[in-house]
Amino acid sequence: MQTADTIAAIATPPGIGGVGIVRVAGPAVRRIAAAVVGRLPEPRRATTAAFRDAAGDALDVGIALFFEAPHSFTGDDVLELQGHGGPVVLDALLRRVIDLGARIARPGEFSQRAFLNGKIDLVQAEAIADLIEARTAQAAGLALRMLRGDFSRRISALAEDLVQLRTLVEANLDFPDDSTDLSDPVAIGGALGRLIEATEAILAGANHGRVYREGLTVVVAGLPNAGKSSLMNALAGDEVAIVTQVPGTTRDLLRQEIAIDGIPMQLIDTAGLRESEDPVEREGVRRARQALERADHVLWVVDATAHEVAIDAHLAGLAGVARTIVRNKLDLLGEGGYTRATEGGTEIGISAVTGDGLAQLRAHLRAIATTGTGGEGSFLTRRRHIDALERTLAALRHAGAMADAGGLELVAEDLRNAHGALGEITGAFSSEDLLDRIFSSFCIGK
Repeated sequence: MQTADTIAAIATPPGIGGVGIVRVAGPAVRRIAAAVVGRLPEPRRATTAAFRDAAGDALDVGIALFFEAPHSFTGDDVLELQGHGGPVVLDALLRRVIDLGARIARPGEFSQRAFLNGKIDLVQAEAIADLIEARTAQAAGLALRMLRGDFSRRISALAEDLVQLRTLVEANLDFPDDSTDLSDPVAIGGALGRLIEATEAILAGANHGRVYREGLTVVVAGLPNAGKSSLMNALAGDEVAIVTQVPGTTRDLLRQEIAIDGIPMQLIDTAGLRESEDPVEREGVRRARQALERADHVLWVVDATAHEVAIDAHLAGLAGVARTIVRNKLDLLGEGGYTRATEGGTEIGISAVTGDGLAQLRAHLRAIATTGTGGEGSFLTRRRHIDALERTLAALRHAGAMADAGGLELVAEDLRNAHGALGEITGAFSSEDLLDRIFSSFCIGK
């Protein structure tokens, strides 16, 4: 892609720092370098220079780096001016570059140019933002794998197998009198079966890795005075929730982000579930039930001294939500923490006051979040990747049903739909609106 304009931005975070970088990309880079640095630096060699204004006075002294097209991140000529990280100095240097013909870059425009110039695919472009925004070391590691192209290669290999099957199916339609391996529906079904298995494997890895991006939403629920807020405080390691002996203290949802062994989780403390004449408490209970419907996992907290584990009535209709029973206040019974399997699911005994059993609970939550994650098949995917894979899988499964019914024309259409959905992931087939939405969420200067 030939770009007619030159873009520039401050590529380091705002504020005061030891180093600040102004990045410039486009056809005017050589002229701008000559005006600011006094000469065009040798490609890929750090050059110490004074950065000068229009009158020839020094704005700053730093390092100039020139990357010659197409051997640069964006594929354009790129100049990086690395000076001192003061906002006044960087603003003056950016204004100088703008005066010489560049314009301010839009958010993510450098990465967008790299994509449009074929330097990276869309997944790798998104991985740049993910690596910058990673909240844990595990998330950063998975983002780096995406940036290296591991996920893209899996998608490309699947797309290549899909193209081969499409070619044979459509050849059979165009030349029905010629003998092909696909004249037998069993052969079509076998090829589709292999594609479906490969897609399911990639989708499983995509769903597993999603937890490192979005985290696990864990709702702490139960009857009033079971110790939900105390458990919330214990897991958060801070007094984030008010704890009293008065039932119904918690009226609204209280959210707190934590990390367990690098896995981000959002804890949601809820109002105790009970019937109430208080309109404020009733609203809190309504919100609690709404949070339960959206939870990835429910910690149902039970007062161990009350000897009740009443969950069925309160969680009716939420059969798809995983839950763990947490028997709290074991210190009042003189019992120690434990983990055991019950008919209602895993039960963990704790004392939120003494901390007994909390290590087992944290290990349990980590096991839930990381089942099948972190391995070679896991990727830090986005919702749009998963949506595209799900549409691919649905089209392939429908193609399998059509193949069994002998509808080769419908098989060909399903394969085209599957191929189009896969292409959206890497950007082989992407609308301009999609690209604008993706890159607009990036940092300016990246």
